[in-house]
Amino acid sequence: MRGILDKISVKFFGFLVLAILLTHVPILGNYVKVINTVVHESGHAFIALLGGHVEKISLFSNTEGVTYSTQSNWIGAFFTSLAGFLFSSIIAFLSLWLIGKKYYRILIGILLVFIGMNLIFWVRNIYGLFWLLTFGASFLVLLFKGRQSLINTILLLIASILLVESVSSAYEIMLISFLQPNSAGDALNLAKLSAFIPVQIWGIFFFAQAVWFCFIGLKKGIFRLN
Repeated sequence: MRGILDKISVKFFGFLVLAILLTHVPILGNYVKVINTVVHESGHAFIALLGGHVEKISLFSNTEGVTYSTQSNWIGAFFTSLAGFLFSSIIAFLSLWLIGKKYYRILIGILLVFIGMNLIFWVRNIYGLFWLLTFGASFLVLLFKGRQSLINTILLLIASILLVESVSSAYEIMLISFLQPNSAGDALNLAKLSAFIPVQIWGIFFFAQAVWFCFIGLKKGIFRLN
């Protein structure tokens, strides 16, 4: 069993290194990182729908994204602002857990739901449409035509990218909350909505929850033997 665990560890950390290297390749790196942006902005949108309206989502080639929504009350605005980084961390965890259970096609289905809903309902800018169509088409080909070994490899790489990006983006927002608090995005919105909690605390919270989900994702997912 120890030998199997060591083999899994080496393979997974190899994919983590590959994900880090891939996300720093010019143009291609930003392209693959948008998968995390889609999850993040979808998190805002899904929660916004519970008590408000989502106007549109824009996805950009520099990996940034914006969700335009309206809320009828403070609670809706608060949880909508909270949802982006939480969704990124939860989906990263879920990806590792599903791979650990060998539920590869379920993971593809979940990611296709994110892509499909954005394509049908929310995203209308040119780059966003290009990304959703090309990435979604690649997933469909993988689902219906790909060999199981290829499916396993691609999904492990995507899960690694989601994990790396969920933690690194949360770290970046924490850093920005200290260095440029007025540019801290979701952390700034939450600070305004909860006047007694400063933006830096929200930045720390986003990073802490990302690290926690990363830890339990590794523990309960990729390193758990069935």
